[in-house]
Amino acid sequence: AAIQVELNNKTVLVTGAGGSIGSEICRQILRYQPEKLVIVELSEFALYTIEQEISELLSTGGLKTQVTYNLGSVADEAVLYRIFNEHRIDIVYHAAAYKHVPIIEKAPYEGIFVNVMGTRIVADLALKHKAEKFVMVSTDKAVNPTNVMGATKRVAELYTQSLNEFGKTKFIATRFGNV
Repeated sequence: AAIQVELNNKTVLVTGAGGSIGSEICRQILRYQPEKLVIVELSEFALYTIEQEISELLSTGGLKTQVTYNLGSVADEAVLYRIFNEHRIDIVYHAAAYKHVPIIEKAPYEGIFVNVMGTRIVADLALKHKAEKFVMVSTDKAVNPTNVMGATKRVAELYTQSLNEFGKTKFIATRFGNV
């Protein structure tokens, strides 16, 4: 019931919406029928896949949520700036991230660029546009990190939580195991 109240008549942004966690967040959010669901996804195929699934859910479930699909990276400030200006975002679920430890060990710049800088861009815009809540999906690897990916997620957690003192947006990090 608390989630229903929280999402009622709200515009919800989900980054990384085509990934395993992001897509599940979208499915769960749709059950509560917010006014709008704004999806951001870097992978064209993942965006297409979640669009097909959500279109089916909307047509068969009688849901009235307006859904917009945006192809782009959270590290692309212009993409996020446009989205925040086009939609009055109330709640952000930030699931976009590079999560595969061996890959990020070999490409640390990309991990930092997306996981740290991308998070900063989305969080700063949420604060600037007075979103009510920002939920960052993190990982258990952010606890005493021993690899680049874990370290990037820890930095992102620390950054977002530091923003709690600067505005009305409530910043929360939730850690998933084995992510």
